[in-house]
Amino acid sequence: MKNQENLKIIPLGGLGEIGKNITAFEYENEIIVIDCGLSFPDEEMYGVDLVIPDITYLKNNEEKVKGIFLTHGHEDHIGALPYILKQLNVPIYGTKLTLGIVENKLKEHCIFSSCELHNINAGESINLQNFTVEFIRVTHSIADSCAIAIHTPLGVILHTGDFKIDYTPIDRLVMDLERISNLGRDGILLLMADSTNVERQGHTISEKSIGKTLNRIISSAEGRVIVATFASNIHRMQQIADASVKNGRRIVFSGRSMENTSQVAIGLGYLHIPEDYIIGIDEIRNYSSSNITIITTGSQGEPMAGLARIAFGTHRKISIEPEDLYIISASPIPGNEKLISKVINELFKKEAEVIYEDLEEVHVSGHAYQEELKLIHTLAHPKYFMPIHGEHRHLRQHGKLAEKLGMEKKDIFIIETGQVLEISKEEAKVSGRVHTGSVYVDGLGVGDVGNIVLRDRKHLAEDGMVTVVVTLERETYSIIAGPDIITRGFVYVKESDALINEVKEIVRKEINNCLNNKVIEWYVIKSNIKKAIERYLYEKTNRRPIILPIIMEI
Repeated sequence: MKNQENLKIIPLGGLGEIGKNITAFEYENEIIVIDCGLSFPDEEMYGVDLVIPDITYLKNNEEKVKGIFLTHGHEDHIGALPYILKQLNVPIYGTKLTLGIVENKLKEHCIFSSCELHNINAGESINLQNFTVEFIRVTHSIADSCAIAIHTPLGVILHTGDFKIDYTPIDRLVMDLERISNLGRDGILLLMADSTNVERQGHTISEKSIGKTLNRIISSAEGRVIVATFASNIHRMQQIADASVKNGRRIVFSGRSMENTSQVAIGLGYLHIPEDYIIGIDEIRNYSSSNITIITTGSQGEPMAGLARIAFGTHRKISIEPEDLYIISASPIPGNEKLISKVINELFKKEAEVIYEDLEEVHVSGHAYQEELKLIHTLAHPKYFMPIHGEHRHLRQHGKLAEKLGMEKKDIFIIETGQVLEISKEEAKVSGRVHTGSVYVDGLGVGDVGNIVLRDRKHLAEDGMVTVVVTLERETYSIIAGPDIITRGFVYVKESDALINEVKEIVRKEINNCLNNKVIEWYVIKSNIKKAIERYLYEKTNRRPIILPIIMEI
């Protein structure tokens, strides 16, 4: 069989990590892409704001790329679009709410007018030359979520996106299990399924169950209620709003993403709140505390988000008041546990009442537990299986789950980002690797912070910096000023006079040695100074600060 007649599945992100979900599907002269997400930096990525996927492979095959198809509107599935569309302008397909959120992002980046967005409803399909892309409704922690069935010349690929099986969703739009079952009956070539919660046994709790808890808590609150949740969780917002309206409370949205998303959701008809119950943040003072609910960002403890700024007293318009009740209606994303714990502790220090997941059932997951994953596998009964969306341990556990359900190990592909799964009529195999990686967004810079810069930032954060300034006379090549030693993040000079004086002496000695030996190349002198200081400081302090020799000539 000719190689171009094989179907290639190429994950460019989202495997072995939480977030940055993006996968390319290639057949002959066509490539389609599912999702285009970002991830958030870990504590080793000093100064980095966001992490987006490296799309070098797509740029190298730009003429083949026919579109990006979005499963839902969470950041880890759409967040990289404003950055990627500046490099690769292709049509975007998604449901109404998903595109509403995307539209806001593109306008912020001033590229909306040049982008091509196509609104697709669940149950509809897009026909291309080799692919037919079908959107199938699923339930998740954001409305308008879809699985995507890709009909190819070799068979159907079912990509679940993020999902849970909720039989009583807030919007009453249940997951289309019937369509998945029909596809399974006709034959699914490859199942690609969400692995985030594969380690959890049983079933997820319905989102609707949270409503009763929220209503009970809010109805008994004496002062303001401040609820931190994900800005994208429209169903959670609806339940908070319902409980607030029922108890005569006006609703304030606080935080840029919360304000933007709520406006989009209300405008598109996904969030239903009586107009006179929504007030601006400046109107809070016009109502008694017992008549106010504030829905804010910061459920992950992000330092610049609403909840943290309230807790640490840096919010310009909201401060902690007696009888305030704080509800954190979310669970920590892996890696954010310390951040949210710090915020909760700060609220408690200021004698606020705080309710969070460990105390009350104020959050349910949007990702399927084991029994729901088993149901999807049973309905789909695919020929091949590839777990997606999760760290390596999640992918491995999902593979074991598939084996328990009767799949052969050789038909289960646990691969890494960048590896290519190639499927022909006879077999499926991992056939190589394409260039992938992470691109760091730091302020307005995209991709200008690399591993070397991060290494230097880490080095500076851990060991500090020592700058050596010396002035030499051009004709005689003698020291006429300095050496002066400036330290940052290394030692406090006044408390370490002996150490600094010794460094100065080492610099004088190295410069004189070089000049006496007729070495006048500045780069050689700087290198010798740097090496000598590094040896001495490590011997005396067991630290390796960055050494910056500066030689001036007059």
